[in-house]
Amino acid sequence: MTKILVIAEHDHQQLTIDTLHAFTAAMALEGSVDVLVAGYACQSASEQASRLQGVQRVHWVDSLCYQHHLAEPLAVLIVQLIAQSGYSHVIASANIFGKNLLPRVAALLDVAPISDVIRILSCDLFSRPIYAGGLIETVESLDAIKVLSVRSTAFDEAVFCHTCAPIDKVTPENDAVSILSVYVKQHLAQSKRPELTAAKVIVAGGKGLGSSEQFHALLEPLADLLGAAIGASRSAVDAGYAPNAYQIGQTGKVVAPLLYIAIGISGAMQHLTGMKDSKIIVAINKNPEEPIFQVADYGIVGDLLDIVPALYKVLAHQ
Repeated sequence: MTKILVIAEHDHQQLTIDTLHAFTAAMALEGSVDVLVAGYACQSASEQASRLQGVQRVHWVDSLCYQHHLAEPLAVLIVQLIAQSGYSHVIASANIFGKNLLPRVAALLDVAPISDVIRILSCDLFSRPIYAGGLIETVESLDAIKVLSVRSTAFDEAVFCHTCAPIDKVTPENDAVSILSVYVKQHLAQSKRPELTAAKVIVAGGKGLGSSEQFHALLEPLADLLGAAIGASRSAVDAGYAPNAYQIGQTGKVVAPLLYIAIGISGAMQHLTGMKDSKIIVAINKNPEEPIFQVADYGIVGDLLDIVPALYKVLAHQ
């Protein structure tokens, strides 16, 4: 029987949106799906996980050891659960959390991790993009335990039900602080705008905006008007126009909003792989030959210094 363990990412109170997408990917394996919620004072998150439609059981681990979600002790815990319960698949989202954790789990299990899965064909056959999304590769895993990170934008968000699955409170065999990494501090950027990976609308800027001042002066009013998140191309981030947290692309965040407005972005493959699954793409650029227009549903060719203020004016009067 296929037994799947989904590793929940959470803030100790509720699950992240990426976890809900990862759970849907796990359900595609058509087996028994359990969820691990490890943290400190995270009972609320475990109760939320128990209401996921289709979940069989929730493993709840509550300890200071897992308060900051350090990958080293969490990887050891996951391997212990696999040995105890006989899981055949381990799944987490292919975000920073999953990319940090799952290679360590795979190394402890001595198996090959399969990253960035976008389609589950069977219990041992998976599809994932390679060459910055230029090709789709089909991978067959013969390992007894499959360790998968899944691209959130490729799977629907899981839904909740009124009934609750059983919650097992687990006591780890070795509940000790990791000696390989130590939590120092965390800086959280405070913003009234939506989280980039969960936003329904994204306004993104590239190096074509010319300066950090113009990046913020043009994008922020439009984003606030639309209730949108702000993103950026790698070239804009490298030029200092925007912080790293804004970066969208192969080395940044992968997004798939309902509406993606690309302003002054050329559309290099590195960027396209992070946003080409958006439902509607609007491109604004003065060069009609830029690659961004090949994926755009709507293109506006012209000077963005004129177009963006005019677009804001029109939308503000709707």
